[in-house]
Amino acid sequence: MLAVHRSRAAVASLAIAAVTATVLAGCSAPADDDASTIVRTTTRIAGASVVGIDRDTATACALPSPLDPGIAPAGTRGILHAAGMSEVPADPQRIIVLDEAALDAVCALGLWERVVGATVDADGRPEYLGTGIAELPSVGPQGSPDIAAVEQARPDLILGSAADEALYSSVSAVAPTVLVGSDPVFWRTQFLRVGEALGRTVAAQAVLDAYSEEAAELGRELVSSQTQASVVRFTADGGEIEGSASFAGQVLGDLGAARPPAQRFGVVDSRVVEPLDADDPAAADGDVIFVRFAGEDGLERGTAIMRTDPWLDLGAVTDNRLFSVSDEVWSTPGPVAARAILEDLEVGLNGYSG
Repeated sequence: MLAVHRSRAAVASLAIAAVTATVLAGCSAPADDDASTIVRTTTRIAGASVVGIDRDTATACALPSPLDPGIAPAGTRGILHAAGMSEVPADPQRIIVLDEAALDAVCALGLWERVVGATVDADGRPEYLGTGIAELPSVGPQGSPDIAAVEQARPDLILGSAADEALYSSVSAVAPTVLVGSDPVFWRTQFLRVGEALGRTVAAQAVLDAYSEEAAELGRELVSSQTQASVVRFTADGGEIEGSASFAGQVLGDLGAARPPAQRFGVVDSRVVEPLDADDPAAADGDVIFVRFAGEDGLERGTAIMRTDPWLDLGAVTDNRLFSVSDEVWSTPGPVAARAILEDLEVGLNGYSG
């Protein structure tokens, strides 16, 4: 029996065939009996239809955006950011990216071809950003890049979300470094900070405006306010439900979707997640449930919970309105990921999992 691959990318690519047909009412697909069958099962995980496996990433990254009006291409600019003040090139040409959220931002602004090095986490590069991103030179693992590799790339700007003091000191000694923050609650502000660092605040705001219009339009088409959408993430420690302030919760809010009563937290106090009681998972229920898994350990723990009687008794499960989505997409706070979530919701918000 085939073993489950040990990577998030593998979890995101569990299927080869398109899933669209399987999520329409009246359609069906073979159910799997245990986690080890997932590689062979093309469209389902523990009763959940997998969405996003046929995602078209050819145009995920935008065309190059222009420099802000009034900024001369030569010279430098002072940028205030999460780690202090940095003097950055007016129009950076050789960029190092320290994490996936920053990579999403550079992709959204169409400057990914200026990236001369990027860190890689244990699961590889985000597949939803396309094959070009996958081929960018590596400068070591996320969180502990190879400083020698960073130096050899000769960057004129280093971008990241967050870094400890030692890492920031090391990379900022190589080139001007801008850290924009890592709290997903403020992902829009962080994206605008990347735009500022790249001399493209106008373009960054235009990206957010276009996304907001797309989300609102899709929400009207789906009559999204009539659907209570639940979001559950499984980790090695168990399940957690996501509130309104989480990245995925904010995208649902932009769409205008309703949330189950137990998931309407975070608006005032910015709580992102709350633990799910596996013995009484009622807080996970909704008109539709979207689940995702944090790596193989999350997959193993999650599928075990999803086969228990309390989970199987949830209304959305018995109604065949259960979908599995990509953890890397629904967890990476950036505009490209946000638009990819909209694609998943277009299929799943009012769909049936068979």
